[in-house]
Amino acid sequence: MHQVRIFTGLENDTQKLTNDVNAWLKSSNAKVINVFGNIAPQTPGDRTDNSRLLGTENVTRRHAPSDIMLVVLYEQ
Repeated sequence: MHQVRIFTGLENDTQKLTNDVNAWLKSSNAKVINVFGNIAPQTPGDRTDNSRLLGTENVTRRHAPSDIMLVVLYEQ
């Protein structure tokens, strides 16, 4: 039976998302059928002035970091 696992993260922290997915793959022994994802600028940031946003790294950016969704379709 096919199952789905959804992972989410931010574009400025893709290494954490990568580590989370790889750790789950190692521990679950899942047979991966497909992996797909999406990136969308939907995470609100804190305004520092009228034209810039403050990201999670305390670095001034023009836009808030984008949300990343990664879907793993697998069999157990």
